[in-house]
Amino acid sequence: MKRTWKLIFVAALAAATLAFVGCADDADDTNGTGDATAEAFVFANSGAYKPFSFDQGGEIVGFDVDIANEIADRIGRTPDMQSPIPFDTLIQGLRDGRYDALVASHGITEERKEQVDFSRPYYRSGAQTFVAEDNDTITSAADLEGATIGVVKASTYLALAQDITGDENVVTYESDVVALQDLTTGRLDAVITDKLVGFIAMDESGLGIKAVGDVLEQDEMGIAVQKGDTELLDAINAALEEMIADGTYEEISLRWFPENILGE
Repeated sequence: MKRTWKLIFVAALAAATLAFVGCADDADDTNGTGDATAEAFVFANSGAYKPFSFDQGGEIVGFDVDIANEIADRIGRTPDMQSPIPFDTLIQGLRDGRYDALVASHGITEERKEQVDFSRPYYRSGAQTFVAEDNDTITSAADLEGATIGVVKASTYLALAQDITGDENVVTYESDVVALQDLTTGRLDAVITDKLVGFIAMDESGLGIKAVGDVLEQDEMGIAVQKGDTELLDAINAALEEMIADGTYEEISLRWFPENILGE
């Protein structure tokens, strides 16, 4: 009887040892780098802002995603993307501690700087007006007064459109692509969005739309972190500077655009 219990104990100990070793091996392979203790870099985006973040075959991809993944690698963290998240909830989610950062094409504004801290600009663009290709009545910003304008919720373009045409004439959307599509249905007179987004939509989707007038305002986009998180902010800025200096940033930009969109 004693011998039987001794054999059972030895067998159990051996099984536990093998299980522990197996778990350790699995942990080593967790992130493909052999570093099972790497801290996650949790970032979020809307997943509805092509070509910055959008669904491609069930996977969220885009310029913002590639930039965030590269930053994670350079600061020694494992990328953990939260997407799709409605754009108008992203900043509150960051403030609530759900994410470490927003790599989501946020324009740097004084109002937003009261809620979050921003990195150095990681690309530059501008607010552009788009109309249906057969629309000959809107040729510049001066023609937008009283027009029905579509914009994305909580974007910098919302306040711009409201100033131009009045609150009652602004229609908000979750996605710029949907807003641009509505131009062809006649529901909207114009859409104000990032010029890069509009031009890509025109080229790839064959929408019957066109850009009119000059850009309404220039925008600098930043990566947002929680207020006071200077350690992460400094690390992100250092990673961006390295990417720009060694050519990685331009490589990512040319993957999605015909030019380097940093604008420096």
